[in-house]
Amino acid sequence: MAKRTSSFVCQACGAATGKWAGRCESCGEWNTIVEEQTGGVGAAPGQAQARKGRVVPLVGLSGEMKEAPRIVSKVAELDRVTGGGFVRGSALLVGGDPGIGKSTLLIQAAAQIARLGHKAVYISGEEAVDQVRLRAERLGLTDADVGLAAETSVEDILATLKAGPPPALVIIDSIQTLWTELADSPPGTVTQVRASSQALVRYAKQSGATVIMVGHVTKDGQIAGPRVVEHMVDAVLYFEGDGAHQYRILRSVKNRFGATDEIGVFEMTDNGLKQVTNPSALFLGDRSGSAPGASVFAGLEGTRPLLIEIQALVAPSPLGTPRRAVIGWDSARLSMILAVLEARCGVRFAQHDVYLNVAGGLRVNEPGADLAVAAALISSLSGVALPPDSVYFGEVSLSGAIRPVSQAQARLKEAQKLGFSTALAPQANLKDGNREIASAVGLSELSELVARIASGAGKDGSGKAA
Repeated sequence: MAKRTSSFVCQACGAATGKWAGRCESCGEWNTIVEEQTGGVGAAPGQAQARKGRVVPLVGLSGEMKEAPRIVSKVAELDRVTGGGFVRGSALLVGGDPGIGKSTLLIQAAAQIARLGHKAVYISGEEAVDQVRLRAERLGLTDADVGLAAETSVEDILATLKAGPPPALVIIDSIQTLWTELADSPPGTVTQVRASSQALVRYAKQSGATVIMVGHVTKDGQIAGPRVVEHMVDAVLYFEGDGAHQYRILRSVKNRFGATDEIGVFEMTDNGLKQVTNPSALFLGDRSGSAPGASVFAGLEGTRPLLIEIQALVAPSPLGTPRRAVIGWDSARLSMILAVLEARCGVRFAQHDVYLNVAGGLRVNEPGADLAVAAALISSLSGVALPPDSVYFGEVSLSGAIRPVSQAQARLKEAQKLGFSTALAPQANLKDGNREIASAVGLSELSELVARIASGAGKDGSGKAA
């Protein structure tokens, strides 16, 4: 048995040092280094005799392949994000802001799994059993046969799970509240989170149960704890949303069994979370087509096409340095679009404040939104409202050229489904015959878009200058 050792671990980043210091050299945080006792699994190399290894058989790249068995929850938005259902023996990490609805989503998923005849277990480390039952009663889930317990000891949890037939789904809410006897540090520390996660992942692989762990997030929106936990699990999901809006987005940022950046859209109601089958209609529901500075972006989130309204306001600035405020988009990319419009198209923003907002509180990370942002900015500056039946997508380069984007056909199909008759897109995307919409106008330079908006072109939806 390896002897117990002492190490000093930063509680912010997980870096270990041989002695205490006031400031962590890895992340730069102050007063975050804590002495922790480790042993057994965490002992230093050379302190315990390593067992003799066994020969592992090597196989070729070709051969018979079996699709991973899945458990379909019948919650379509959740199954979409996970890649078609929960893979047996996988471990998932779910993060999100406090009160965003993580526990509500997971208890609804557990109830649905139980109603389909599978064994589901919900372990709460933050709430008492009566509190979880109260939420289940409010959501109308009391008829589901879900095993419920309030426990924080990893050893007790694993002993309970191994006492009977292995469950199909195990939910741990949350991983920061658990503690294991393998580490002598308090719950929530880097060592405890890492050791607890490792034990649960090992149980998932050995038993074939799907283990979902809820993780707290930091003020920067990242899952708290060591990043090694994200590498240990098979999928990392973020539950996003704004308290001022009723919708919630479940986003996949890592998935070994499905597509990344896939999203599922839910609506928070008094009766829990409801699926949104047509999120484009949700984000465009309150759109006003007569106001200048609003454009519709045909975007793509994972494999799902999504129509989003981009709002811009350009107003004269009384300040020596005009303001640039962005919500839902990259502020550095806005500065780039403004620079390209000034340098390549002669549109001046130097004496104007610029405010940009993605309607509905959605966060857009795709460079294909460049053209829609530029259209909204030009529309607001010129006071010319864009045609209400037009969508925009395309990436703008520093030279002013409009570069093609991926999956243009899916974007055009989504726009046509919602009644849009005109699309302004990169010329290169339309050369392949992507004519899913009534009138698709190909643009090769950003100056062409400026000329169309300034002259009021396309108001009749025909794509011809007025």
